[in-house]
This record gives sequence, structure tokens and C-alpha cells, in this order.
Amino acid sequence: MYCIKCGVELADSERVCPLCGTRVFHPDLPCGQGEPPYPPDEHPRHEEVSRIGVMFVVSVCMLLPAVISVLCDWRINGRITWSGFAVGGLVLLYILAALPMWFKRPDPVIFVPVDFAAIALFLLYVNYATGGHWYLSFALPVTGAAALLVCAMVTLLKYLPGAALYICGGALILSGGLAVLVEFLLNLTFGLHDTFLWSIYPLAVGVVLGAMLLVIAVSKPLRRSLHRKFFL
Repeated sequence: MYCIKCGVELADSERVCPLCGTRVFHPDLPCGQGEPPYPPDEHPRHEEVSRIGVMFVVSVCMLLPAVISVLCDWRINGRITWSGFAVGGLVLLYILAALPMWFKRPDPVIFVPVDFAAIALFLLYVNYATGGHWYLSFALPVTGAAALLVCAMVTLLKYLPGAALYICGGALILSGGLAVLVEFLLNLTFGLHDTFLWSIYPLAVGVVLGAMLLVIAVSKPLRRSLHRKFFL
């Protein structure tokens, strides 16, 4: 017979391990009244950290620099100038990173549109604060197109998990088209070039990678071969 904790060999008459002091539990001997068949778990159980408490600390840590930046800006300039960008950036960061943590199981179908709406509002403020005229002609269309693409991809992946290869392949092809849209709107809004210079490269990469995924999705023998070789 051996000690279940330190492994030292014990005599059958031993009731306590002479080395570590652990109580001996012999499986062939009857247990006393109310005596557990195995020793109690001596490992301390770590208490779960309160999610609400952590999020409260995170919220305070993000609120303090926002308040400090506004007070400093008001003290120096007598009005809100640069602190609006700092506060807007902190609010955007909070929505993107911290807001989903308030929920046990955040639904990306809900939070992804919220994230893009927050990005669009922040860009609108930047456009207004800087006196720009690029929001309606550039920022809003690009943000809206990216939001439609990502939201559609997330929603389809959630409700059609078996078609992941088709969805990812189509998303890659459309992301290449999004790059073309970005360059077109840049040229239209800021008058940079008259032709497409750089967007054809991400378009080509997106089309090639997307087509590869679509071919893999269609070809069942190819999927099996990749699964055997790469455990995919």
C-alpha cells in the first residue's frame, strides 16, 4: 500500500503517512460512519472574478483620461478643441473592446453593426471638427460597404456554419472589390489619380484566394486530401 499524496510505501496497519501526515485510505478496509472513501480535495478553489467588477474598473480607467483631457483642453484653450478627438477615440475603443465584455456571450451579429455605427459616428465628428467635406463622398460609403460585407459574413457564418468555405471565399473576392471602391472614392474625393494604381493588387489576391477556397468547397476529394495532410 502506498500513500496517495507522496507515494511512500506504507504498512497495512498505518493510519497516517509517517512522511507527509496524509490520512491513509485503504480501499479494502471498510470506512467508518460518515467517513468519505477518498481524502478531501486540499487544493484551494479559486473564486471566479466578478465580470461586473472588472468592467467597472475598466470603465473608470477609460473615463479618467477622457475627463482629464477635457479639463486640460478647457484650461489651456478656454474651449473644446483637441480633447474631442481624444474623448471620441476612447469612446470608440470602449465600444469596440469593452462593451461586449459586459455580456457572457456577446452576439457578433449584434455587436458588429454597433461597432461600424460607432466608427461612422466618430468619422462624422472628425469631419465636422476639422471642417472637412469628405465624409459623405468617402468615409460613409467605405464604412457602409465594409459594414455590409463584414455583417453579412458574420451572420452567414453563424447560421450556415457548414458553408464556411463558400462564405469565406466570397468574402475574399468582395474584399478585393472593396479595395477598388476605396481607391475610386479616394480619386473622386481628393483628386489623387485618374486611374487605378494600387487596388488591382489586393483585388487580384482576393480573387485568387477566394477562388481557391471555392474550388476546395466544391471538390470533396480535394477537401478530404487536405484534411488528411493538414488535419483541417
